[in-house]
Amino acid sequence: MRTREVLLRAAAEVFDEVGYPGASITKIIDRAGVTTGAVYFHFRSKEGLARAVIQEQAADLDFPEGEAGLQRLIDLTLYLARELQRNTLLRAGVRLAVEQSEAGLQEYSIYEWWAERFEQDLEEARGRGELLPEADAGIFASTLVAAFTGAQIMSQLASGRADLPRRIANLWRCLLPGLAPADVIDRLDITVDGEGGAR
Repeated sequence: MRTREVLLRAAAEVFDEVGYPGASITKIIDRAGVTTGAVYFHFRSKEGLARAVIQEQAADLDFPEGEAGLQRLIDLTLYLARELQRNTLLRAGVRLAVEQSEAGLQEYSIYEWWAERFEQDLEEARGRGELLPEADAGIFASTLVAAFTGAQIMSQLASGRADLPRRIANLWRCLLPGLAPADVIDRLDITVDGEGGAR
């Protein structure tokens, strides 16, 4: 298991740096400091390594706690924005998920996983009376995943993700009126500080 973890981390670093097309098993082996046999014991191919990085992208995350509902979901997305600036496994998994057509991976399950995670917070928010009656938690969760994905791609191109927390805060300001009543929105904290962290 330790060897598998070393390989996963090395693969994440290489995929993060050069993407799927630029990565090779040799580069990953050199980075991991293991034998070729060790790679193929745990993963059948570079594609298998890429799938593992996509599927395990959230392994290092320490999700924000706090009171259930919309504020926790907002805090989670701002936390993810900051983690994309410094967490190699998350960043590599997201890059591979976005660029997977180049590799022919067709791995959609991670998008469904994130949508289900977001939907849980939205259903808790509904139980607290924080959603508009017509708001569909499942549809909004899928839309939020898509919007977050697009925002992080634009941020990566524009600033190397330095402005991602601000973009996610602005995303919430645009989406919230279709999700929550005005009095609930007024209670939510969507500010980011100068370093991009949630305040």
